[in-house]
Amino acid sequence: MSGGMPGAVLNGTAAHETSSGGPRPVTRSEPVLAPRGSAGGGPGRVLVARLDDAGDVLLAGPAVRAVRAGSREVVFLAGPNGAAAARLLPGVDRVIVWRAPWIDHSPLPLTAGHVDDLVGRLRGVDEAVILTSFHQSALPLALLLRLAGVSRITAISNDYPGALLDVRQVWDESADVPEAERMLAVARAAGFELPPGDDGKLAVQRPLPDIGQDLGHLLGVGAEADEGAYVVVHPGTSAPARTWPADRHREAVRELADDGHRVVVTGNERELTAYVASGAAVDLGGRTTFAQLAAVLERAGVLVAGNTGPAHLAAAVGTPVVSLFAPVVPAARWAPYGVPTVLLGDQQAPCAASRARTCPVPGHPCLSQVTSEQVVKAVRELTQ
Repeated sequence: MSGGMPGAVLNGTAAHETSSGGPRPVTRSEPVLAPRGSAGGGPGRVLVARLDDAGDVLLAGPAVRAVRAGSREVVFLAGPNGAAAARLLPGVDRVIVWRAPWIDHSPLPLTAGHVDDLVGRLRGVDEAVILTSFHQSALPLALLLRLAGVSRITAISNDYPGALLDVRQVWDESADVPEAERMLAVARAAGFELPPGDDGKLAVQRPLPDIGQDLGHLLGVGAEADEGAYVVVHPGTSAPARTWPADRHREAVRELADDGHRVVVTGNERELTAYVASGAAVDLGGRTTFAQLAAVLERAGVLVAGNTGPAHLAAAVGTPVVSLFAPVVPAARWAPYGVPTVLLGDQQAPCAASRARTCPVPGHPCLSQVTSEQVVKAVRELTQ
């Protein structure tokens, strides 16, 4: 990735895909304490857990496919914010939704009843692969999995796990490795590999909803419309620190329209999407399910978005992204994976690596310095 100034481009040019090359972290997998089943027999029901947001779940997709290639059934344990994404992942047979008090942004108290609810729903799971971010611990969930009778558990843990893990992946957390690759490495440590021919990119289940029928009158497209029919602008994010100002989004929409693009604005915040669209774009605010949003993005030429779930959803359907990326987490780990991407935002701003949800620097300089003209230029680069 090029330097930290606004307009940095992943992999040197906007037309290249993000790469899995570069230095790898120093890792090791400690010996398996509970060998898998009988000789030559793979596991039956495997739980894959990723308990945070939709983007995190989508990035777990390659790991899920590896687990599914070596098991009879995959149960995905998701938080409320990631459940819709989990249901879109190829290889997932069933989704359990549970709010983890040590991960959720608005955690509820941990009670015996809350624990009993999860433990009861996990009965019958043979094995588990816990996927976490670099700042999360797998051990609380591993403890609950033990209570549910899960006999073999794999996760990253740089803390001593005692009897909570059977395969412990020790990871150099100072290394900037794309999150999708980090999670795939955990699946591999558990003994699961991607099947032959799987490129390891993000993906969604097919077929996606027919938006020509449901939204075609708004988009001006039919069921067989060509891809690249419009540019999508998604102004919302899950954290204020990752948000480009609404006024800039509105300016960009107008300038993209003036540049000859059909523009579609998406998101759940209807007041925000209406303001950003402002008569110059189709406003789909509050009109799409997560699966319908995937279908909208699949037909787009480019998505303009911050570091948020829809950016990873665009990557999962193969759509290039203009990424308005606040460096509160490293772009090398969290930028859209496997698709052409232009990265905008000062990656050396004082908020870098702070993990802040609200900007700690007056004026929000990492993103406020990005102009609508830069966005229009980046869209041109990705659509020519």
